[in-house]
Amino acid sequence: MKWSEITILTTNEAVEPISNILHETGASGLVIEDPLDLERFEGEGFGEIVELDPENYPDEGVRIKAYLPMNSFLGETVEEIKQAINQLLLYDIDLGKNQVTISEVHEEEWASAWKKYYKPVKISNRITITPTWEDYKPVSTDELIIELDPGMAFGTGTHPTTVLSIQGLEAYIEPGDKVIDVGCGSGVLSIASVKLGAESVQAFDLDDVAVQSTKLNVKLNRLQDKVTTKQNNLLDGVESQADMIVSNILAEIIVRFVEDAYNSLRPGGYFITSGIIQKKKQLVRDQLTEAGFDIISVSEMEDWVSIVAKKPE
Repeated sequence: MKWSEITILTTNEAVEPISNILHETGASGLVIEDPLDLERFEGEGFGEIVELDPENYPDEGVRIKAYLPMNSFLGETVEEIKQAINQLLLYDIDLGKNQVTISEVHEEEWASAWKKYYKPVKISNRITITPTWEDYKPVSTDELIIELDPGMAFGTGTHPTTVLSIQGLEAYIEPGDKVIDVGCGSGVLSIASVKLGAESVQAFDLDDVAVQSTKLNVKLNRLQDKVTTKQNNLLDGVESQADMIVSNILAEIIVRFVEDAYNSLRPGGYFITSGIIQKKKQLVRDQLTEAGFDIISVSEMEDWVSIVAKKPE
């Protein structure tokens, strides 16, 4: 079978929304060539097990590759992708050069091309993320391993927004907590929550591709009894009370359900938000404060921000 490789040269800011667009259009084997991956964790004690070749990365911007089957609908699909990416400008997302190119690859090349980019990565004090095909052994007794299938996932867990989210979970989660993951994507935050001691997690995403991806990765980590995954629009119709809510999505989406998050948390509960670009930081802070939250911490990595808020007891 022949595949078409679609390559998009863009910015770090646009990686996650464009990845989401590609998955929604049926792309497989997503590759993210971000030069910052080569140095992201230097000086923080993380990332020492990454084995990446600088020759595979662009000199400027971020290159995203995805694979689409070559069929009679390919032209229409590519146009849909281009239009959806351009729509991101409405959310003030910097698309950079926004260059889109297409090339043909054979199935054997497609099957192995993207795997070389995914290696085990230690992203916090306790958590290491590894692709399913890697035979990784923990290097310390308290290390927690998350297995992901990047072929279907919305990322490998190494993007700053995900790292910040997991570091927030690691700092504030308590054994036995009930957690809600809003916009679960690949399910990595749901899995991390359980690994860090949560009793249960409700994982929600409006996109069915994300729901199926989360279910797959939850199963890979043998946590089906702890994580419940459901297609849902943010917190619409959710009546259960949680000890913690985590959400790694666009700032514009976070502010839409701040009040619902407040109402869904028990007194003293935490709301961990990520996916916030610098210029939207104050917007999210203001909405959280207006809803009644106390701002506990603000963490930054590159151009990304994570805010942890607490509902007063």
